[in-house]
Amino acid sequence: MEVVKITPRGYCYGVVDALTLAKRLARDPAVPRPIFVLGQIVHNRHAVDDLARLGIQTLDGKSRLDLLDEVPEGASVIFTAHGVSPAVREKAKQRGLTLYDATCPDVTKTHQLIREKVSAGYHIIYVGTPNHPEPEGAMGEAPQDRVTLVSRVEDIRQLAIKADTPIAVVTQTTLSQWDTAAILEAIQMRFPHAEIYNEICLATQQRQEAAVAAAADVDLVIVVGDRRSNNSNRLVEVVTNIGGKPAFRVEDVNDLNPAWFHHVHRVGVTAGSSTPSPVTRAVIRWLEAYGGESSATGQASVEMSGQKKS
Repeated sequence: MEVVKITPRGYCYGVVDALTLAKRLARDPAVPRPIFVLGQIVHNRHAVDDLARLGIQTLDGKSRLDLLDEVPEGASVIFTAHGVSPAVREKAKQRGLTLYDATCPDVTKTHQLIREKVSAGYHIIYVGTPNHPEPEGAMGEAPQDRVTLVSRVEDIRQLAIKADTPIAVVTQTTLSQWDTAAILEAIQMRFPHAEIYNEICLATQQRQEAAVAAAADVDLVIVVGDRRSNNSNRLVEVVTNIGGKPAFRVEDVNDLNPAWFHHVHRVGVTAGSSTPSPVTRAVIRWLEAYGGESSATGQASVEMSGQKKS
């Protein structure tokens, strides 16, 4: 069995920046303690556990606004790569907390776009995943009656927006171009005047395109990523639905099932943009030990693409 290492894979520059900031703060004695991350800094339990070992506590399970109530006076708070709403920022400032912002620049760009369009009188249609922190933060830039979340084509038929209302459409950065295409087409059919702003990040799209391309030459694809990682789950979906090959998402080597590899001659390996490289390397070593040789395919034989959106 040949092990094909798909590239690019793994950490994107936004994740690298967020984790670098958190680790720097953990080492800086001048930073007020305790240090909290408001939500998972990235959706990967291994990355969260690494920060815990450095003394950084993660608060999760509620909205960012509600999580702030759990932060004690005088503490430091890190905003995650997913971004937060203006209401969260204001509440944190009012409480006198020390704030550090790890928001991905691509997400910040979406926030700025929403603010500009709302100020110009537009209604925002946000294409995203329900209960995900990125839509929570971005949609918070608009009044509730001026922004609507859609995640399916069916949602477009139920929109109660007047036909003559100016409309701007923005997308969650970690979605797939393929997954959003049908939704954007449905929006354009119902609202021909809608302005479409496709905010899917370059790193996400590159990883998906590389995985789909590799699927043509392998029997099976393993995606290394956390169950809560939207971009990791999307990699599985595009390999299966666009690439036409079976794919399994694993959080680490413990999730690998030898039964998957019966009669498999070539297996591809990729990783979500929030997956630590050591976790992916351990999966690759397991596959090679199972009975394979290794090769690389994609744009470059690296585990992290640092390219920014152009």
